[in-house]
Amino acid sequence: MTTFVDRVVLHVSAGNGGHGCVSVMREKFKPLGGPDGGNGGHGGDVRLVVDTNVTSLLEFHHGPHRSAGNGKPGEGGNRTGATGESVTLRVPPGTSVQDKRGTVLADLVAAGMEYVVARGGHGGLGNAALASTRRKAPGFALLGEPGESLDVVLELKSVADVALVGFPSAGKSSLIAAMSAARPKIADYPFTTLVPNLGVVTAGDTVFTVADVPGLIPGASQGKGLGLEFLRHVERCHVLVHVLDCATLDPGRDPVSDLEAIEHELEQYGGTEGDLADRPRLVALNKIDVPEARELADLVTPDLEARGYTVVEISAVAHEGLKVLGYAMAELVRESRAANPVESAPRVVITPRAVDETGFTVEREEDEEGVRFRVRGERPQRWVRQTDFSNDEAVGYLADRLARLGVEDRLLKLGAKAGAEVLIGPEDNAVVFDWEPTVTSGTPLTGPRGSDDRLYS
Repeated sequence: MTTFVDRVVLHVSAGNGGHGCVSVMREKFKPLGGPDGGNGGHGGDVRLVVDTNVTSLLEFHHGPHRSAGNGKPGEGGNRTGATGESVTLRVPPGTSVQDKRGTVLADLVAAGMEYVVARGGHGGLGNAALASTRRKAPGFALLGEPGESLDVVLELKSVADVALVGFPSAGKSSLIAAMSAARPKIADYPFTTLVPNLGVVTAGDTVFTVADVPGLIPGASQGKGLGLEFLRHVERCHVLVHVLDCATLDPGRDPVSDLEAIEHELEQYGGTEGDLADRPRLVALNKIDVPEARELADLVTPDLEARGYTVVEISAVAHEGLKVLGYAMAELVRESRAANPVESAPRVVITPRAVDETGFTVEREEDEEGVRFRVRGERPQRWVRQTDFSNDEAVGYLADRLARLGVEDRLLKLGAKAGAEVLIGPEDNAVVFDWEPTVTSGTPLTGPRGSDDRLYS
């Protein structure tokens, strides 16, 4: 059974907001106490937080459905409903959050970074909050808004300074075990390493992390073998080290051809972190403890150096040349860190809304069935979700809000007539009205506007 998961589809649902309360104060000596219905509580959020103690997405592989708590409804006596319980999901550093189309929503690379993946719905206002000089005793309250519900893709890309790349059985796992405290599985057959391994290496006063990226073979960038699953772990690494097997017995293979094959796969792979061609490289000619391998390493070193590579001859088994390789890695890591400094805290960019934003649009739609008008916008759609359509006074309050927003004026300019079909919301989930142009609202009352016989019953 696998113990490492680096890609999952997560189904998240934030909590719904609680409904507002309709209540009229009725206490001794206070017969006309007025409305005292409390607001509903907000629904809980679903948030992702980076935790360095988490190393994979295995938890979400076994439990992909996560839901936050709903807000409680308001109560009389101006008591606000309790806020729904939020859910915090801990993810490893290097987690990329994407929607189903592949658009990156958040890139969580540093410890403590947080992203609210689904926001809870706002609680509805109670009738105490809706009271005004014009409507002193509202007989309705607003409904709580539903929380966000969506599917996101979590992808883990290892955050390491150095990536070891090469053919299977080239000695990458042996190298990371010899240079760090990591203890990966090591055997003499291809694809022994099925998960990326991370190790911490110290060279002088420089401490850096090294990732062993498994499964790179010709065709990996097109999905052959295991390469496509783990090439993403190369993207965040700043230095690439080619580990070349100088003692391979496979016909048609040699260190130079292996290097060219892996470089071709890195070039073909289209990652989201930029072109891999500009990453500094080292070449480690491994297994020189074998006499024939040492001779081959001495033979190909001048050719590789002529191509611009820094070459180090090593033996992961005999621990030969590892100190030289470690200091060469550390030098490139220091240069990379100096060129790409890490900010101590993520920068937050706030884009204000335009001052003349109306918050809605009205479109005229015509077909063989007739003419209709569709209203879109966050505010009118939210107001519709908050409305209890079984209460005529609540519907009248919605009409007042839309009129104040300017929807009626826009409908008149587009040629809408009384009785015209008006839709608020998207095509697949719209509320349909027969429009009656008016600026008044509310249920018919027996007294003046703002009074209510219910207070005297």
